[in-house]
Amino acid sequence: MPLDRTEVPIRPVGTGQAQSASSETAREINRDIVLEAIRSRQPVARVDLTRLTGLQPSTVSAIVDQLVQENWIVEGGTAKRARGRRPTLLSMNGDLLTLAVDIHPERAVLAVVDLNGRFLAQHSITIPADVERATAEIISSLKHLRGQFDSHSFEGIGVSIPGRVDPATQQLMVAPNLGWAPFDLHSEIRTALGLTVQIENDCNACLVAELWSGRLTGVRDAVLVAVAEGVGTAILTNGQMVLGHRGLAGEFGHVTLQPTGPACNCGRRGCWEVFASSRAALRHYAESSPERSATSMNRLLSLAATDDPAAVEALQHQAQGIGRGLRMVISALAPEIVLFAGELTGAWQHVEPVLRRELSMPPHSGYQPQLLVTRDPGNARLRGAAALVLQRHSRFHASTQRVSHRQPAVLPVWHQAKTPLVLQS
Repeated sequence: MPLDRTEVPIRPVGTGQAQSASSETAREINRDIVLEAIRSRQPVARVDLTRLTGLQPSTVSAIVDQLVQENWIVEGGTAKRARGRRPTLLSMNGDLLTLAVDIHPERAVLAVVDLNGRFLAQHSITIPADVERATAEIISSLKHLRGQFDSHSFEGIGVSIPGRVDPATQQLMVAPNLGWAPFDLHSEIRTALGLTVQIENDCNACLVAELWSGRLTGVRDAVLVAVAEGVGTAILTNGQMVLGHRGLAGEFGHVTLQPTGPACNCGRRGCWEVFASSRAALRHYAESSPERSATSMNRLLSLAATDDPAAVEALQHQAQGIGRGLRMVISALAPEIVLFAGELTGAWQHVEPVLRRELSMPPHSGYQPQLLVTRDPGNARLRGAAALVLQRHSRFHASTQRVSHRQPAVLPVWHQAKTPLVLQS
């Protein structure tokens, strides 16, 4: 879907909502635009970056020089031109890597990822319930992974976590499924590894990965639903990621659907999560087939792949629970697209029809968003953790900044918040 490059008049906003853009903000936004244009079109010449981004040649040149100095990109080779000097081509630096961590209850998945999103190493570890011991295990494994690539440089560490993170302080605000006591995970990892650390809610991280990859080009309103031990959502509204006060937006999983329902880890009963999570599917399977065993979601999915009736029915029961809560989310946000991440996507052929049937009920009988599975759904959270490092300079800039509405030709609609910035005088 092509982006609309027409000029859009800036709507007036109240002075209590307006935010003047600093020169530093402008540089960060424009830097991200150039970096993504290089990543998506590499190898690419500087002159082409000017056309692709809408930035002035002098601005592009200054940003490129900065990115070369920071080792994000490298120069090499020349482009053939019908006339004139052959320009030098720019590409992402294959020797600059990131570390990614995806935390779950009782386990963590770690990876080394290059700037193009390729996984160079990956493994899973068991972590204890105690947050300090779990952090020590994660740090030890990160050091081991980095040691396997001692000839490379590392830009930073991205951490995806099933909880809500304050974007200003990087402190974990709430994480019912982890059961962790307050702990400065960010500082512990940063001090131990000596690298910048970006921690984000797992759903938000997944959505960042989808946006960073360019998969949502042209989409302004979307919701991502991550289903695992719990259920969480990330929100894109009018081309902007919504974080809310202290990063707490999107906790639909703990909205009560049935006050007398099963107990939830948050301390209440009948939350959407207890009907829609992987635990809900396993519970339903155990109740319907007490003589058989399915102790993990992977096992349940394997049984469903062989058309085991009880396993298929358990997954469809879970999908029905997802659909019930999703009607609430769609009523509140009216997304164009709903993305799904998590183990459930491994049985999408059984799940999608049930979701569509649930969403066809009033009041949504005349409107259904497009339902999609995230790219590489099994690793969506881990890819999101890596993407946090790649986009760390923007941190989801507020839409109240005054920006030019000329849209770059190749960039995801997420960058409508990050188009070349016009500073207020």
